[in-house]
Amino acid sequence: MTRTKTAVRLGPARWILYGVSVLAIAFLATQLYFFAQIAIWTTVNPSSTAFMRSDAWRLKQERPDLSIQRTWVPYDQISRNLKRAIIASEDANFASNNGYETDAILQAWEKNKARGKIVAGGSTISQQLARNLFLSREKSYIRKADELVITWMLELLMDKERIFEIYLNSVEWGNGVYGAQAAAQYYFKTSAANLTPAQSARLAVMLPRPRYFDEHRGSAYLTQRARVIAKRMGAAELPQ
Repeated sequence: MTRTKTAVRLGPARWILYGVSVLAIAFLATQLYFFAQIAIWTTVNPSSTAFMRSDAWRLKQERPDLSIQRTWVPYDQISRNLKRAIIASEDANFASNNGYETDAILQAWEKNKARGKIVAGGSTISQQLARNLFLSREKSYIRKADELVITWMLELLMDKERIFEIYLNSVEWGNGVYGAQAAAQYYFKTSAANLTPAQSARLAVMLPRPRYFDEHRGSAYLTQRARVIAKRMGAAELPQ
């Protein structure tokens, strides 16, 4: 009788331990997959991202007349104007930071706490790339933690120029529009290599809300903010 009671008493604990072990193994396996994929991408260009794949499904359901637009171009075939504009707008210390801006993360935490929901993330260019490549658009602290782990992997395995090259070719710029070349053609009928300072500043300002600004190209905020970014571009430091 005592043995039976002990077995029953230990049963739930063993099941909990089993469940935790399965989750831990699944988590580690996922991180190893991310690590291996990033290692491959140090020399091989990603054919798509998690954001692109989710958007392809969404467009198929909601806008079958649209499809993903993206054309990969090498880093040296993307205008320095665009590179400077994005760094000035999104991550001023990109060339020298380790993938994180602690002050920005803490400020985002305080802002989220004050608003009672997640409205800011304080993400660097590397963190944005981590999210675009592997994660979803869902805002949660669990996703943020995963983003930080993936960012560490990116910074460990890639140099800044490679991170920026993949970012420039993968970031969303409109409804189904991904990468600098597709954005340059879509908005200005030109190539990524020939973007002017003014065009580059407008594209940089669009990044936090690309679909919104795709449909509100005459936004006063977009025009005003683009002027501010254009003035800051000269001080932006590009990765070496």
